[in-house]
Amino acid sequence: MLVAGVYFRGGLAVEQEWRERVAQVEARLAVAEKASAEANGKIDARAQQRTAQVRERTQLIRQYVDREVVKYDAGCAIPQPFIEAHNRAAEAPKK
Repeated sequence: MLVAGVYFRGGLAVEQEWRERVAQVEARLAVAEKASAEANGKIDARAQQRTAQVRERTQLIRQYVDREVVKYDAGCAIPQPFIEAHNRAAEAPKK
């Protein structure tokens, strides 16, 4: 009986040790999830800001193109300023 009791007590101690380790890992995971949520919020805000900048830039270029096309519409020739404006609209925005 004594040997069986010592054996089971040792098994219980190991089980308690593993439960403590799991609790520690869960606590670190909770901190990491909170930090991840904050970082994702910052990334989302930055992405929305960049999207707004791209939309604003696109709108300005469209207005320019609409204003300039009227000047050259009669000749049906594609002017160089129009081509340059089109190319600027297709470029990725500079950081």
